[in-house]
Amino acid sequence: MHEKLDQWQFVMAALAIGVIGTLVLVGWTLWAMKRSEKRRDKAREK
Repeated sequence: MHEKLDQWQFVMAALAIGVIGTLVLVGWTLWAMKRSEKRRDKAREK
């Protein structure tokens, strides 16, 4: 008795990890860009 593994579960899990990782990375870079722009504007005011 061997259970057949459903490969689509692994494919969907890998896809979800890739999409979530990409979204986290994009959010992180946008946050860093906004923070950098605020620091630049603050430095220009001095």
